[in-house]
Amino acid sequence: MEPRAVGVSKQDIREQIWGYMESQNLADFPRPVHHRIPNFKGASHAAEQLPRLQAFKTARTIKVNPDAPQKSARFFVLESKKTLLVPTPRLRTGLFNKITPPPGATKDILRKCATSQGVRNYSVPTGLDSRVLVDLVVVGSVAVSEKGWRIGKGEGYADLEYAMMVSMGAVSKETPVVTIVHDCQVVDIPEELVEEHDITVDYILTPTRVIATGCKRPQPMGITWFKISLEMMEKIPILRSLRAREQQAGKDVTLQGEHQHLPEAGRQQTVPLSVGRRPLDTPGPETNSTEAGPGSPPGEGAPLAADVYVGNLPRDTRVSDLKRALRELGSAPLRLTWQGPRRRAFLHYPDSAAAQQAVSCLQGLRLGTDTLRVALARQQRDK
Repeated sequence: MEPRAVGVSKQDIREQIWGYMESQNLADFPRPVHHRIPNFKGASHAAEQLPRLQAFKTARTIKVNPDAPQKSARFFVLESKKTLLVPTPRLRTGLFNKITPPPGATKDILRKCATSQGVRNYSVPTGLDSRVLVDLVVVGSVAVSEKGWRIGKGEGYADLEYAMMVSMGAVSKETPVVTIVHDCQVVDIPEELVEEHDITVDYILTPTRVIATGCKRPQPMGITWFKISLEMMEKIPILRSLRAREQQAGKDVTLQGEHQHLPEAGRQQTVPLSVGRRPLDTPGPETNSTEAGPGSPPGEGAPLAADVYVGNLPRDTRVSDLKRALRELGSAPLRLTWQGPRRRAFLHYPDSAAAQQAVSCLQGLRLGTDTLRVALARQQRDK
């Protein structure tokens, strides 16, 4: 099956692939495959080619997308005792989850760890300061050409994940990229459709073939900020943190349409919370003030612009769980005041800018199944 040659667009190619796979009954659950990375019949057989690649054999840390057709690829990474990183859904709570199977895990348990439920149950977040190095990237595709041009489902998350890894220093231009698809998804794609921010692939695995594309087109060099919308910045906290870092480094981080709007990267979102008659700045008898690093300011005072409120903590959360999550997201405070029985904590930062950046970074953070409430403590008290 080949796409129309005249006036063809990426969406034309997507629709043709999706329609063909449905009409020929080539798809597995979930269906219909429209607007998805298609889960195709034979996906597990295609993934069996992955461990045979030299790039896989030499890799120690492998990033695999969370879509259903790459479930077997995730299993092979775990079975080979390599480090498996899986992007968080829509990047809402960070960039990666590191899958950590229980000690002595059997193949059946490893297969469960490779499922979407397993990713939730057996993972820990990996933040910006983890200094992770990714040796191999496995992505899903809707369509791909033998030259290495790739088309995703149109939301741009795979391209953005790769660009964020570049910004973190997690990948280099030599890091190989693999995609696993059905044979019908390998089609001609006009090169003029390939944009600067699009990732290309080095290897295509299908149920019948292993294609080395020999693609020489450079991969994206980082985040193309002028293509990032204000809406996307609001939805993806880690993107806001990366932008702040690159802005401090003197890079141009102007967003799409930003010249028409006030900058919103640092806009705060607070959640009303009834805290009873005791003011937020007066610790109760259950308060536990714990050091998180050197240079902690002594004593307690009224909530300052440099204090961040964290609420809705799960009842079984320990202070070490919160500390670990903060470190992994690169938002460790100078000092942390723990009020576990009241399901909240206060983070104390050196200045208001650091506190505001922490609020932006921590929006959407989850511990267990609960999404935490994060706001500047002064704003929370006023609420």
